[in-house]
Amino acid sequence: MNSFVNKDGIPDALAPLRNFSAAAITDEQSSLLGAIAKKSRLDAVLMTAIAASGHPGGSLSSMDIYTILLASANLTPENCGVVCHDRIVTSHGHTSPGVYGALANWGFMDRKEVAANFRRAGSAYQGHVERAVPGVDWGTGNLGQGLAAGVGFAIADRVCGRDSKVFVVMGDGEQPKGQNAEARRIAAKEKLSSITALIDYNHIQISGAIESVMPTDIKAIWAADGWDVLESDGHDYGALYAALKKAAASPRPAVILCHTLMGKGVSFMEGTHEYHGKAPSGDLLAKAISELGGDPSEVDELKAIRKGALPKGREAGHLDVSLDAGAPFVYTASDKKDNRGAFGEALADVASKNYGVTGRTPIVAFDCDLATSVKLDIFQKKVPDRFVQCGIQEHCAATVAGAASTAGVVAVWADFGVFGIDEAYNQQRLNDINHAQAKTVLTHVGLDVGEDGVTHQCIDYLGLLHNAFGWKVVVPADPNQTDRATRWMLAEPSNVCLAVGRSVLPVLLKEDGTPFFDEKYVFRYGEIDVIRHGGDATILAMGHMAGSAVKAAEELASKGARVQVLHSSSPLGIDGGKLVSLLGGRPVVTCEDHHADTGLGAITALHLARAGVGLKMKNLGVTRYGESGASAEVIARMGFAVSDIVSAVESLL
Repeated sequence: MNSFVNKDGIPDALAPLRNFSAAAITDEQSSLLGAIAKKSRLDAVLMTAIAASGHPGGSLSSMDIYTILLASANLTPENCGVVCHDRIVTSHGHTSPGVYGALANWGFMDRKEVAANFRRAGSAYQGHVERAVPGVDWGTGNLGQGLAAGVGFAIADRVCGRDSKVFVVMGDGEQPKGQNAEARRIAAKEKLSSITALIDYNHIQISGAIESVMPTDIKAIWAADGWDVLESDGHDYGALYAALKKAAASPRPAVILCHTLMGKGVSFMEGTHEYHGKAPSGDLLAKAISELGGDPSEVDELKAIRKGALPKGREAGHLDVSLDAGAPFVYTASDKKDNRGAFGEALADVASKNYGVTGRTPIVAFDCDLATSVKLDIFQKKVPDRFVQCGIQEHCAATVAGAASTAGVVAVWADFGVFGIDEAYNQQRLNDINHAQAKTVLTHVGLDVGEDGVTHQCIDYLGLLHNAFGWKVVVPADPNQTDRATRWMLAEPSNVCLAVGRSVLPVLLKEDGTPFFDEKYVFRYGEIDVIRHGGDATILAMGHMAGSAVKAAEELASKGARVQVLHSSSPLGIDGGKLVSLLGGRPVVTCEDHHADTGLGAITALHLARAGVGLKMKNLGVTRYGESGASAEVIARMGFAVSDIVSAVESLL
């Protein structure tokens, strides 16, 4: 594929460096690494020039870091597609030209294919690093995300008994971000000595010198959070290799401050922020190519390739999960249970049944100082070594769980709704982009939080995750459905959000008084539950409002109206055709403890509109920020209590 690698993808003279086996780097090895890096720098410049956009400056300053890591880490073209390998996470994802150039010159893909198709619509080689590129384990771009992903990988490695290493390459400009501090503290607390962070310390960011944009004592903040802090010339392979070996021997996580030069290798780019996000062109491009030992005629060749077939890249893929889901618990009318408690019991049951069983996927639970409230304390008591306390650090916890879910474990993070989705929405969006398999359990959603008041009433979670393309959301009706949905969720190969309230709920019953979701019930995502039959109108409910819908139907029946009661626990996956068929043109009232314009009602209206069906409809739900008081009182003041549902149906009849 290129002149530097042998048939196995490793330069013969550099093979002793793999897995840091050599005691030190020889002059010959240093010279060869320099030649590879020079070629990679050329490719980074070429790809930004062909695309007429990109970030060459940081790519060039980081290149020697990428080169030494690819020479030394257990990450190869052959093993990058399996779970067990060392991981190199690039936190400053805009240095993708550097990452792609380095990977190409280590045999992960064809260098001309990369250089020609960088930032081309439909190409795998996007402007910021993505998992579609072999050798990239986590897509970043939003600065401050990479270290948290590294923590997730390291925790998964530890739980699975792997001795893999995690390297996180970062920019100096992103160091003030709060999520980095959260990740540093978790890594130190969990004694994740397998992590080494390397900071491209070139003192320049897009607006100028880091000291003027946002002064930060980088060395001090890492030391204060319990990391070993090392320093190295970021362009000296011998010094970098020695620092990496020293970091690997540390009982604590370590960071290496790699002193580098912005735009290293191209004279007019060195030491200036001008080429942070600008590609060279014209005579300056020719000058850069000449200084890097390239041939200017290659530009035309690459432009021609760019007009050809699109490179597809690789499929990120999903983890195969092997679990014994166990026998579901069946709660009866006499049980006093809330949905969060049913979740906690089911999770702990599955986790304990599979703990230590050969071939089963480990379950790891992440908490943000709310274990007793979100019912992770049950899990903690049964499998304490699979419980990770993240403290009040929600942004990091979301990313940690997402990354861990791609690395061999089932990762469950439970938190209050306003923290798990409203506060950490960007992190959950990146979990979606990275095709993670995170299990986020939101407790205390809706006005059901009651007394906690407006700041804690998460009334927009379904609408927020509707904006994503891969998240599945489940809002169960009662403890029995929660139990089944939890067991289903743990083995589901996608991001899943389970949303539950706080209040104790009555078990949903059939007309004969037995549990509706009984021992025969199997949870199916997107299914519509037909709880009561009736031909005059329909009440379509979500979550705990199903119980109110049944009460409303019973009151209406006493007045002579036969009303159908439907329940959708997963509106984002609902079968629109089946929904329209079940509604049958009859008037419908939707009711949900959620924003009335972005949840079940809005989704129902969209399906009806797409089907060209018009019918009488009222959407009951949250129409303003709530108040502080008992759950039932707050819901009544909002206008979707049982009496409000009855009135709404009567108005349509």
